[in-house]
Amino acid sequence: MLAFAALYGGDYFSARYCIPGNRQTLGTVEIQTSYAVRLKNGRIEYSLGDSYTQTCVRSLFPQLGYTPCWYLSRHTKETIVISRAGSSSSPMARLVVQAHQLIGAHRG
Repeated sequence: MLAFAALYGGDYFSARYCIPGNRQTLGTVEIQTSYAVRLKNGRIEYSLGDSYTQTCVRSLFPQLGYTPCWYLSRHTKETIVISRAGSSSSPMARLVVQAHQLIGAHRG
């Protein structure tokens, strides 16, 4: 447990104070968004959304509020699932948007 705490602490100080001094702490990764829309007939229609750039930190663990670049670069696709909630006979059926981010992080 002490070794893990030392590793995490060293990772934090490395990210926070740019140790070693010749490396950049933050990077960016391009994320591709797609939408999965459940239609009334039960089928799912997929469509591509816009891509966006997300900021990441070059460290082993999430630091400074960012996801590590090594993790984010392996999870570059985000799927947003849109489905109908409630009964289909309800005139005021709500749309429920459930964002399922394969990167586990919010948009930057």
